[in-house]
Amino acid sequence: MRKTISIPIIVLSILLSSSSMAQKKINDNWIDWANFKRYASENKKVEAPLKNEKRVVFMGNSIFEGWIRLRPDFFAGKPYYDRGISGQTTPQMLLRMHDDVLALQPEIMVLKAGINDIAENNAPYDPAHTLDNIKAMAQLARFNKIKVILCSVLPANDFKWRPGLAPGDKVIALNQEIKKFADANKFYYLDLYSAVVDDNKGMRKEYASDGVHPTVEGYKVMEPLLEDAIRRVKK
Repeated sequence: MRKTISIPIIVLSILLSSSSMAQKKINDNWIDWANFKRYASENKKVEAPLKNEKRVVFMGNSIFEGWIRLRPDFFAGKPYYDRGISGQTTPQMLLRMHDDVLALQPEIMVLKAGINDIAENNAPYDPAHTLDNIKAMAQLARFNKIKVILCSVLPANDFKWRPGLAPGDKVIALNQEIKKFADANKFYYLDLYSAVVDDNKGMRKEYASDGVHPTVEGYKVMEPLLEDAIRRVKK
């Protein structure tokens, strides 16, 4: 009897062990995919906001990650926290939103997202899914009493790392939907697109040498627009 019982027990033990290992791999991949680790140590050092502090978190992709690298003076001496991660798509941002935005208790979240969805960095582009993710992040912020600035996607007429996707009209269409959502729900929509676009639905060369990522001059053009938006939303 013991022999007949021991076989299924051994099999069950192996199955449970394999299942546990598989689940761990899935969980590890999920964490790596969202890149929770990118700002984990920095987030632990962030204390609760001071009285009357107007904390701002910048949630986004390489556009924001490059901003603090190329223009550190824009952030210096201000309660600004940059949480951009290069290459990220909207579902990745949505997953890490609690750790990188909500937990920091900002007064304002500046959200800039969508270009890497259009570039199909993780999956074929689905405009409805991208918009839903942007909506979800804005609504999560509002639920947590955080004001929101929804930035337009910057222009791009091609991606050097994934050529041939013809993103120009897709960017325009997504921006129209983001603005429509912002207007209908009283979120602040910040049009950065118009300030840097060229005649071919891309970014002007002096503002983005590779057609996607802003240069120092590109950031300088956008900074006063962003500061004005922050002042308006703070009121």
